[in-house]
Amino acid sequence: MSDSVSGPDRAVEGFRKVFGAEPEGVWAAPGRVNLIGEHTDYNDGFVMPLALPHTCLAAARARTDGVLRLHSGDAPGGVVELRLDDLAPVADDAGGDRGGWAAYPAGVAWALRDAGVLTGAAAGGADLHYTSTVPTGAGLSSSAALEVVTASALNELYGLGLEPLRIAQLCQRAENVFVGVPCGIMDQTASACCTDGNALFLDTRELSLRQVPFDLAAEGLRLLVVDTQVKHELGDGAYANRRAACEAGARALGVRALRDVAYERLDEALGTLAGDETLVKRVRHVVTENHRVEEVIERLDAGATRSIGPILTDGHASCRDDFEISCAELDLVVETANAAGALGARMTGGGFGGSAIVLVEEADAESVGKAVTEAFAAAGHRAPRIFPAVPSAGARRLG
Repeated sequence: MSDSVSGPDRAVEGFRKVFGAEPEGVWAAPGRVNLIGEHTDYNDGFVMPLALPHTCLAAARARTDGVLRLHSGDAPGGVVELRLDDLAPVADDAGGDRGGWAAYPAGVAWALRDAGVLTGAAAGGADLHYTSTVPTGAGLSSSAALEVVTASALNELYGLGLEPLRIAQLCQRAENVFVGVPCGIMDQTASACCTDGNALFLDTRELSLRQVPFDLAAEGLRLLVVDTQVKHELGDGAYANRRAACEAGARALGVRALRDVAYERLDEALGTLAGDETLVKRVRHVVTENHRVEEVIERLDAGATRSIGPILTDGHASCRDDFEISCAELDLVVETANAAGALGARMTGGGFGGSAIVLVEEADAESVGKAVTEAFAAAGHRAPRIFPAVPSAGARRLG
């Protein structure tokens, strides 16, 4: 995988080589980083992601025989061939592999059919060849990019008329039901709906979107992504466990979701949960994290971008101590970056590895990055991958 954003020519050439024909078009969908609002989306809360310039591309061509043929230029193996009529979610108790990477685009096709939008002539199938520059396993939503680019391609190939937010909803359903990951809607919405130069403020209950200007270069700032290049096995199943704890907390407090617990009444809510330290921690993280999103919005609206740094660091402490989803490598990034002069830093994504973000003065970016790299070497960790997060466009057709 290249560090640069791959162009449509590579996807077209790959399609020709695999399928022996010309694609009808090339589509792109980006990965994302989440500025603030971690594990709040499945609690009906607030999130603030931004799209990366790193994208998953799909070169695609419609078929007429009800067959879906999938090929990845980045994954081992050949063409995965499926019949649309045979697509169905795997039972929760079936165990084992749900289909590897191909389960994500297959799940999207299933979700479109299940919703009644991929029917009739539109149920003819497709050939799709993928290539991606979104790092996998880095907490940057490579799976959501794969889902959204698939839905975007099918949407245009068959004239389904789906709006970006509807695409995000269907892709979330694909991942929840077909793939079996109980994710919220943030990742898919970021990939489908973000715009150049903006972070996206999303209310995950109301599904209201607001593009928030986030032009760091104009302010002499930079947001670094530090991919630790580690993914701990502890993360397997932990996402579902965290979600279940949040739902248990909401039930214990008599609310629809933890979004309904007011920040001003948090102490009262935690008193109700006294005796169950796990629920106390999980609830405290979600409620304070929603408040942190609101604080960041307020400061960005006021033009006080530098002042969000300590809020990011506070968010990391909450992820580490209350939601317990950090790890030694992520903590090392945050501690080292802040000690080296960063304005703030936090883990981003699901946790247990993956990436952190670091807000720095542009003049300090190189020295902070060097400090983190040296700290990893001293600790015996694999060298991190560091690159700037530039707010970029969501899903679109390239050619």
